Amino acid sequence: MTSPPDGRLVPGPVLFARHAYPPNALGYCGPGDPDALLGAASEGGKQEGLRHVAARFEGAWPYLQLIAACNGIGEPLDRRVVEAYWVGNELLNRVPPSALASSLGERFERRAGRLFGPLVSAVPAGGVAQHSFHVFAVYPWLGLLRAGMDGPPLEVLDRCRIRWGRVEEVAGDLVLVRSRTLQLEGPNLVLGPEVVEQARRSRHGVGFTFDLAVGDTVSLHWDWVCDRLPQTSLRWLQACTRRNLAAVNSLARPGPAVVCNA
Repeated sequence: MTSPPDGRLVPGPVLFARHAYPPNALGYCGPGDPDALLGAASEGGKQEGLRHVAARFEGAWPYLQLIAACNGIGEPLDRRVVEAYWVGNELLNRVPPSALASSLGERFERRAGRLFGPLVSAVPAGGVAQHSFHVFAVYPWLGLLRAGMDGPPLEVLDRCRIRWGRVEEVAGDLVLVRSRTLQLEGPNLVLGPEVVEQARRSRHGVGFTFDLAVGDTVSLHWDWVCDRLPQTSLRWLQACTRRNLAAVNSLARPGPAVVCNA
């Protein structure tokens, strides 16, 4: 992932905060102090307390624990683990479907009841423990979309996943990025054509990626640019997204049937 000016890799807690901040700022997940998370995630920000904050993201934290455990890594905020969850990397290859299904069972089987079967069915269909799995296979939005609710479900599915895009223009706190949006074709969720969208890289000068340049490839979450993506990370993000889309599209009834707090 991105390296700061001195050449060090972005630490895992900071990488987590960069991708977790956008939905937190909108009030969708995590603790209720997004300004503190933004400060910690910004370039030069302090990391103290980030582990405690990360553990309060009830959607993301169990995936970090799962990926770390399956790879013999003792720290869920290890940079490799954080990258695997938000973007994807080789650590996902060592998360067996049985372990992912078991983790989902511990979290949701009692809550979902008879609906738990559809929720976990995306795992044997090829789903992997990257963030888009939770968005497509656990959150209720795909179920609502297939039930005929227009507008908000598709927008949330598109914005809540980690997207990739190419920087077209940089102007202060704002960036124009060319990316692909999600579309519904029949019952299937697919990647649509490229569009140019406006995203943030900072707020009042506090942010994540101050040395962006036109042509850079970046990760996006909601309306924020979270990080720069090298080609290897881009390929992983694209592959995980397509794999999790294929998994939910293969199901007659997708898992999104219960509201899960994340």
